[in-house]
Amino acid sequence: MKVPRAYQLGVRIKDGLSYTFIGFREQDVSSLINFMQKNLGISPDEKQLSVGGHNWGGIGIVGSMLTFMVESKQAFEVSLADVSQTQMQGKTDVLLEFHVDDTTGANEKDSLMDMSFHVPTSNTQFPGNENRTSAQILWEAILDRADNGSGSSGEAVVTFEGIAILTPRGRYAVELHLPFLRLQGQANDFKIQYSSILRLFVLPKSNNPHTIVVVTLDPPIRKGQTLYPHIVIQFETETVVQKNMKLSRELLDEKYKDRLVESYQGLVHEVFVKVLRGLSGAKVTRPGSFRNYKNGYAVKSSLKAEDGLLYPLEKGFFFLPKPPTLILDEEIEFVEFERHGAGGASMSSQYFDLLVKLKNDQEHLFRNIQRSEYRNLFNFINGKGLKVMNLGDGQGTSGVTDVLQDTDDVAPDPHLERIKNQAGSSEDSDEEDEDFVLHKDDGGSPTDDSGGEESDASESGGEKQVKRKPKGKDGEGSGKRKPKGMDGEGSEKRKPKKKKDPNAPKRPMMPFMYFSMAER
Repeated sequence: MKVPRAYQLGVRIKDGLSYTFIGFREQDVSSLINFMQKNLGISPDEKQLSVGGHNWGGIGIVGSMLTFMVESKQAFEVSLADVSQTQMQGKTDVLLEFHVDDTTGANEKDSLMDMSFHVPTSNTQFPGNENRTSAQILWEAILDRADNGSGSSGEAVVTFEGIAILTPRGRYAVELHLPFLRLQGQANDFKIQYSSILRLFVLPKSNNPHTIVVVTLDPPIRKGQTLYPHIVIQFETETVVQKNMKLSRELLDEKYKDRLVESYQGLVHEVFVKVLRGLSGAKVTRPGSFRNYKNGYAVKSSLKAEDGLLYPLEKGFFFLPKPPTLILDEEIEFVEFERHGAGGASMSSQYFDLLVKLKNDQEHLFRNIQRSEYRNLFNFINGKGLKVMNLGDGQGTSGVTDVLQDTDDVAPDPHLERIKNQAGSSEDSDEEDEDFVLHKDDGGSPTDDSGGEESDASESGGEKQVKRKPKGKDGEGSGKRKPKGMDGEGSEKRKPKKKKDPNAPKRPMMPFMYFSMAER
């Protein structure tokens, strides 16, 4: 059976853009050729396509179009104007990632997300050298043409060199162009349209010479299979810079009046935020009234397996640096304070956890917050009107907020107290057992030395001893300890207590005792 041949028509415009029309029948070709010759004065060229499914060939770049050729036949072509970012993977691979159109209808089941080219070092089309591999030369050629449809103005308005970015991790040159923000690293290049920047967060680190600036995006940028809705940039707080804007006076007066000035001088993170805000129009959020017990802006905590800082903000919470997690107050159903490891190790009383339940049933558990942070954190959350689940009477987990509230009133741990007694006293610890060696005819009344108070040890042996000796001087049973004045037979059974020598060396401290005292 003969398969009908299908034709497509490619139209290339002078500015480098190309349009392709597919699905023409063989009988339509002659009519199209006659129309173009008569009305446009153009005779179309016939191009053979490679349909064998080869994955090895050559690359041709004309304008903004990249063509993959197999044995001098075109296999496919893509528009570099649709490339959102391009990266080096290793030394021989070049990755292209394309803009994602989330406005397409439900009938669009498949779309091109990314494409990777392997360029061996022996490639002759893009010959490398000692400083750059063949893949790097191809990457630079694509980089110059990628995203041409975004309105790139070429030279950056202002550039910040060698900026440390925590997410996605790397050291980049941060360039601010007129239509976009560009992060250019050694092997990565991100272009971010200003229209996708939702908000800027300026979050100083407590007792640390760094300040974090977070750029929140929608849609997020993508690196491989990972989406990054937040760009976390770390600046040295005390660094002072002076930056001159590479913009004409006319453009500043007409388009950016009251938003940008010709020159900036000040702390590097403040200059960056002012310029980016002026170009993008995004709002800036800074820490509000919350202060921790050391007058800082955040509390140390852990989220999942990562240690970081939790910033309580006026309209939400932000956990940094990894994973950067923004929680808005309007998304929260309730918060709950949890006593860290209640009933467990003694040092667990020094920490607590904060559970944040969202309206979509998602939960965020911030663990290992120091107990000294509780009072300020609780007052701030309660003052915002958020629902706190476990406000109680201090009994059990329902009243954990009351248990945690007094940071100076730490409930004694019986196990720790027993260890302290063992380490700090040279007396015998078997006094409780001595009450159980009394004979059935042992009698007598308490002496002045024994006193009228019962110890915990005598109460623990109580019922059986009271039945044997119901009589006594005060009508009390002989379950009380009688170190002196015992009967002859009973006194012979008791071991004489050794007199304590005040100058005798004390028992050495156990290692756990050192650890427990240090944690308190």
